[in-house]
Amino acid sequence: MAAPSGRNSRRLWAALVPAALLCLAGRAAEEPSTADFDVRPGGEVHSFSRSLGDYTCTFTYSAQGGTNEQWQMNIGVSEDNLLFSCSVWRPQGKSYLFFTQFKAEVKGAKIEYAMAYSQAAVGGQSDVPLKQEEFEITETTVSHREGKFRFELSKLMIVAKTPRDEL
Repeated sequence: MAAPSGRNSRRLWAALVPAALLCLAGRAAEEPSTADFDVRPGGEVHSFSRSLGDYTCTFTYSAQGGTNEQWQMNIGVSEDNLLFSCSVWRPQGKSYLFFTQFKAEVKGAKIEYAMAYSQAAVGGQSDVPLKQEEFEITETTVSHREGKFRFELSKLMIVAKTPRDEL
């Protein structure tokens, strides 16, 4: 499912998704996991991964310029085990690195909602979403769109539906 279109829809999603992610973290069947990691420039492809039960989130990227930046990955599973969430972001807000590529992949669930941002909300600032044409969403990945991505990334958010066992 693509991100909502239109200004009002984006505002609604911008308000609802962080609240849903907080609920997921607060009511998780398994303890949510938060891990710090360094995003390293130098043009090499790097990956960072975390798992929670049957679900995994992997962030793969290549960046240039500056020095290492500290980022976080937060993952959680809802109490009813129907949703898996993954957010990857720079807690300081805007990244000053030049991203040549990025991809976030979930395993064990299918993406229901995803959004990428050039700036993360901190200190009274708002999240600044990437333009829809800059990234693409499939059932299991969110990634840059070659030739359209403007090299700025500070946050990725994914909410995915977990498989359901039918009786």
